[in-house]
Amino acid sequence: MRRIFLPVLAVILSTVSISANADSHAAEEKPSKVMTLTRMNDLIEAIGDDVARQNQGQWRFVVEKVPVFVIADAMNDRMRVLVGIAKTEDLPEALYQRLMQANFDTTLDARYAVAKGVVWGAYLHPLKALTDRLFLSGVGQTVNLARTFGKTFSSGGLTFQGGDSNDIIERELIEKLLEKGLAI
Repeated sequence: MRRIFLPVLAVILSTVSISANADSHAAEEKPSKVMTLTRMNDLIEAIGDDVARQNQGQWRFVVEKVPVFVIADAMNDRMRVLVGIAKTEDLPEALYQRLMQANFDTTLDARYAVAKGVVWGAYLHPLKALTDRLFLSGVGQTVNLARTFGKTFSSGGLTFQGGDSNDIIERELIEKLLEKGLAI
């Protein structure tokens, strides 16, 4: 097994390239201040429809007809964006391998995950290092995982070559959310 794994890993790593559609600004942007729940609320209000703040650090809203949940915990410096995608009982076994392939090359910062009998799109990030751009991109990527589920399985951020997925990107939503959110 090791004899096969190392050469395959070397080939993959030597062929990894990033799509030109990657968000080049995300790496350049430094957080000017720590993301707060108030700022996160402002961003959610700017991009979401039917926004409902459930508890301190918990929101439910809709983006492009997709229900989104955000849970933030300032004490533990964490936040997550969640989108329910499908019940696991309805999925063929082979689809789980496809989700893992997508997590390798087409999901960028958002990931497919399984919990409580549901396939989720999930984006997790420390609050202190979270910028407006990263948060908005994370929401867009997570919504894209739901929108492209069963098709391209793409977050719309970028695609790493050397994986098993097609080089199809859903970038439009991320650009739309950045424009709306960064305008405030």
